[in-house]
Amino acid sequence: MADRHSFFRCYLVGALVARTGDDMAGPALLLAALTLTGSAAEASSLLAAVTVSAAVGGPVLGALLDRSPRPGRLLAGALVLYATGTAVVVTGLGRAPGPVTLLVAGVTGLLGPALSGGWTAQLPRTVPAGRLPRAGALDAMTFSVAGLAGPAFAGGAAEALGAPTAVAFSAALIAAAAPAAWLLPPAAGPGPATGPGPTEPPRAAPPAGIVASGIGAIAGSRSLTRATLTSVCSCAAQGMMTACLPLLGERAMGGAGFGAALLSCAALSALLANAALARRPHVVAPDTVLWAAPLLQAAALALAATGGPVALVVAVAVAGLAEGPQLTALFAVRHREAPKGLRAQVFTTGASLKITGFAVGAAVAGPLADRSLHGALLVAAATAALAVPARFAVRTGRGPVRTGSHA
Repeated sequence: MADRHSFFRCYLVGALVARTGDDMAGPALLLAALTLTGSAAEASSLLAAVTVSAAVGGPVLGALLDRSPRPGRLLAGALVLYATGTAVVVTGLGRAPGPVTLLVAGVTGLLGPALSGGWTAQLPRTVPAGRLPRAGALDAMTFSVAGLAGPAFAGGAAEALGAPTAVAFSAALIAAAAPAAWLLPPAAGPGPATGPGPTEPPRAAPPAGIVASGIGAIAGSRSLTRATLTSVCSCAAQGMMTACLPLLGERAMGGAGFGAALLSCAALSALLANAALARRPHVVAPDTVLWAAPLLQAAALALAATGGPVALVVAVAVAGLAEGPQLTALFAVRHREAPKGLRAQVFTTGASLKITGFAVGAAVAGPLADRSLHGALLVAAATAALAVPARFAVRTGRGPVRTGSHA
């Protein structure tokens, strides 16, 4: 048991450090690109290159992790390469041709899912099965803490030491998590080897089939399909809200920076909600949380559309209260339903789809907000609410595996 406790502590520390570095890297890269190139278009293109390629790389990375006897070591290598690529990108800004920098950013972004789904897929190996719901809530809290600390660290470091140095710090944090990943249990190690979930051993398949197997596992389970659809709709709405926040801050509070700072407010409320959930992980079934949270998110976005400063702060805080427990519930369903031989692929493919949803939402909201900020927020609210009928429209595939301690 002591070994399992050590593995879990190592897991949490590594996840928190890596994810804080990742949440620091995005804003820092954006600021560095603006500083070194003077082009807002190049800065946004750089961030888009990293985001879009992460959506592509997730299924491939998941397939490799599922087939590795030491997935922690593969994860450690991915973190080091991701950190190195980030450092190379900022070094090339303003020096190397723009297309070369974008290419390096795209290749680096392929490894991005290692910090989200790829890491979380290793959780069942670090705790006994009965503690997985609480461990999942604590794991989700690392996203909230990182979302709170990363942008703040990026802004502070950029102001004090310059944006390129802030990027270097973020890369150092990501690389610093590699030893924790290296020490995670092997595929059949002293911790629980696979955790709960239906058995489906890895099968020999061509590369395209290997990657598609993660998508097939999601599509073949009613619970996984519902959870994925719900999370993608919610993530698209989050992307819309994020794109609207600078304009909201400018109109409601007198400065675009206030809108960006509201992201930390959302992260804080998500953290508090998950802290409460970690103490009583069985109080609400995760499947219930998954369809109820988007309704709360939709209400928050509709409230933000009213435009008042107080209403805006309350709306962002309520959105965080929805997002935090929804992430915990999503992890619980994936851990419960993912076939054992495809666990990492389910997590990384799901993360890739969420990233895509966020990127599409942000891209759609930008032009809408230029025409009507109120209208963009109402579209975001409708997108979040769409998660509920989308969930209940799914009636095919394997039903819930069980409704025991992990339900």
